[in-house]
Amino acid sequence: MAHSLSAVYPLSYGLQAQKLQPTQKLLSPTMKETALCECFIVQIVLKSLNLLFISRIMDGSVASTEEILPPTIQKLMKGYNKYLRPFFGNGPVTVGMSLDIASIDTISEINMDYTATIFLRQRWTDERLCFDGNKSLSLDGRLVELLWVPDTFIVDSKKSFLHDITVENRLIRIFPNGTVLYALRITTTVACSMDLTKYPMDRQTCMLQLESWGYNVKDVVFYWTRGNQSVSGLDNLQLAQYTLEDHYTSESEAVYETGNYPKLIFHFKLKRSILYFILETYVPSSALVVLSWVSFWISQSSVPARICIGVTTVLTMTTLMMGARTSLPNANCFIKAIDVYLGICFSFIFGALIEYAVAHFCTLHQPNAANAYMYGQEMQDREDEMNGIVTSIGSHTLRARKREEMLSRMGSVSNPTPSESKEEINSSQPQSRCTKCMSTTRRIVRCLYCCKVENPHYIDNYSRLTFPLSFIFINLLYWTYYLYF
Repeated sequence: MAHSLSAVYPLSYGLQAQKLQPTQKLLSPTMKETALCECFIVQIVLKSLNLLFISRIMDGSVASTEEILPPTIQKLMKGYNKYLRPFFGNGPVTVGMSLDIASIDTISEINMDYTATIFLRQRWTDERLCFDGNKSLSLDGRLVELLWVPDTFIVDSKKSFLHDITVENRLIRIFPNGTVLYALRITTTVACSMDLTKYPMDRQTCMLQLESWGYNVKDVVFYWTRGNQSVSGLDNLQLAQYTLEDHYTSESEAVYETGNYPKLIFHFKLKRSILYFILETYVPSSALVVLSWVSFWISQSSVPARICIGVTTVLTMTTLMMGARTSLPNANCFIKAIDVYLGICFSFIFGALIEYAVAHFCTLHQPNAANAYMYGQEMQDREDEMNGIVTSIGSHTLRARKREEMLSRMGSVSNPTPSESKEEINSSQPQSRCTKCMSTTRRIVRCLYCCKVENPHYIDNYSRLTFPLSFIFINLLYWTYYLYF
């Protein structure tokens, strides 16, 4: 401290030091204490003078800063309090907003958000900034610290920043009637809730919401300056996987525990381009299904060839399914359209492998091809025999019915005794029950014969037609549902 004081007041400080040093050698202890007190008082006075000198220097710097501002701005800033909003105590201040979308960089399904660079423009009227003239004043963006500005923030924003190269990207313009134009360039990452049940044939609606942080609807009112035309820049927007279908604006109020706050919402609808997924997923998976059908035209005796085709297509399909899920969220709440299609293709490929296992099993447990015809004839003879039994039972039942009719006619002439009529009824009931049992047995035997494979080579013949027709039919149902419903 002594060095700093001596630098400011070198002469006075040095004289005092020179006077005190020889005096202290000659004085008594009491006089020494008095001299020390006087020295302490002198130091306090010197410190006070130093602080006064520094304050005068600071006042001069402030005065020089005010002299830099133009006279019009000096007049506007005189008595201006940036901590009070316009029309304080006289109703709310209306703030008009408009957006210019510079770019939408990424839309992430994993994080369910999008990143956009926007130009946010806000307009309001401040009666304290009115001045004479017919031209607006464009100020440096750093002078925004001297004015009141709305406390607008982006709802659901995960990360945002204001561009500051080469200076902070701000614009301040004041008009003669007190209207203030305040523009910012912002890059923000905003959350967007997505419904991925129809992925990749889905349509998403994302929003950009603007609210006031501290001023409620009694203090500040937000509105779009030109309605739906308040948002521009979307016509020249190019997105990687999406096409912009529609956009519109709306005004609302955010209700919180602390009150109701003004809110502006910008909605935009996105439609995903499916061409990439057709070439990347749908065509390869369909080709693998067709490849699995090649085994139907290979002899059943070629076990290594058919097993190799089946296992290879199953493993390739599994790899394709895993690759298609890498760009999607791991949540299990969504059963996506692409998962359904890949599951269908996997089922057909796995079914082709199971088909050969069944055919080969039947080949090992059925007569050989030379005796296949005889085996079929034997089955036909058994069926004819069963038909003959049922036919004879049916003819016996028919004779019993004719007999009942004759007895009924004779009963009209002579009434039979009650005991005779009861015997005839009891004799006809077992016959009808037996007929029903035989017909049921015949149906069961026919069903068993249908399930019985007479020639295992027929399995491949049926599969050559059944598998392609089933796959085409399921594809028609799949694309019709996900594209039109």
